[in-house]
Amino acid sequence: MTAMKVAVLISGRGSNLQALLSACRVASFPAEIVLVISNKADAGGLDYARKQGVPTLVLDHRAYRTPDGKADRVAFDCAMTAALEQSGVEFICLAGFMRLFSPDFVQQWHNRLINIHPSLLPLFPGLETHQRALDAGCQIHGCTVHFVRQDLDSGPMIAQAAVPVHASDDAQSLACRVLTAEHRLYPECLKKIADGSISVQGDKIHRRQQTCGTQVLLSL
Repeated sequence: MTAMKVAVLISGRGSNLQALLSACRVASFPAEIVLVISNKADAGGLDYARKQGVPTLVLDHRAYRTPDGKADRVAFDCAMTAALEQSGVEFICLAGFMRLFSPDFVQQWHNRLINIHPSLLPLFPGLETHQRALDAGCQIHGCTVHFVRQDLDSGPMIAQAAVPVHASDDAQSLACRVLTAEHRLYPECLKKIADGSISVQGDKIHRRQQTCGTQVLLSL
């Protein structure tokens, strides 16, 4: 089986990128990362990708402006799609990519675009998820891998990983525990999509083995 060609989009250190690249180094893994794109030239994940021999590209969103000087999200997304298609990308993983997409981009990559979010969606979409979980008194927190739709942090949920919230936690310690779960969950989700174990029809996830269910990991 030919490995699925994947791009990873980042804006920062790329720790989930590292987890995905590590998984892809296994010969039997059904996907390969052929391009890493960042909207920030100083994103730490770019250096890591280059050291692994993975092509990288910087597309600075600030360079894309309308004639009256406003941010041109559509032009930026078109440049992104052009770069992805030129590299033969079939599927996209978002890994801390801090930009919202235009409706046309989301439609162009419909069901070929996934994200990992640091909460148990639908709880706490958006930012500051760990502090919000603490403020709400949650005893369990975690992360979600989902297909991307136009609404923020929405879309069919592929799998979730749960971790306990300790009485001594602050946002940083909780974030570290969730991040460890992310690094386990994201490669597993990509693997199951690439090998056909998981697909999406409309807004429903279909699993080749119905007994598989939604993956839940508990890290004590």
